[in-house]
Amino acid sequence: QVQLVESGGGLVQPGGSLRLSCAASGTIFRINNMGWSRQDPGKQRAFVAGISSGGTTNYADSAKGRFTISGDNAKNTVYLQMYSLKPEDTAVYYCTANILKGPSDSWQAYWGQGTQVTVSS
Repeated sequence: QVQLVESGGGLVQPGGSLRLSCAASGTIFRINNMGWSRQDPGKQRAFVAGISSGGTTNYADSAKGRFTISGDNAKNTVYLQMYSLKPEDTAVYYCTANILKGPSDSWQAYWGQGTQVTVSS
């Protein structure tokens, strides 16, 4: 089994910062991409940021200049550092990873359970 466990969400005032973490564990042979998406109530889940195993990053327009994604391949962990948070950043943030469980298996996408981020004064 594979698990993605997020942490670091919470309540923060507008203009504040938060750092989310996501650790993948279980039967893992290789990970090629990890990332973050978020979902507001009543809306579809939306991409926020992603990072490849080689360190290439990409961001949604809403995250550029304010969020930084980074990873630790040795720990199968991805981080999302968020600065200058706005009320519209309020959402449940989900971690995702493309994982190969064995050399003969197929790549599969896994999701974490989500962590709530609330930006409010």
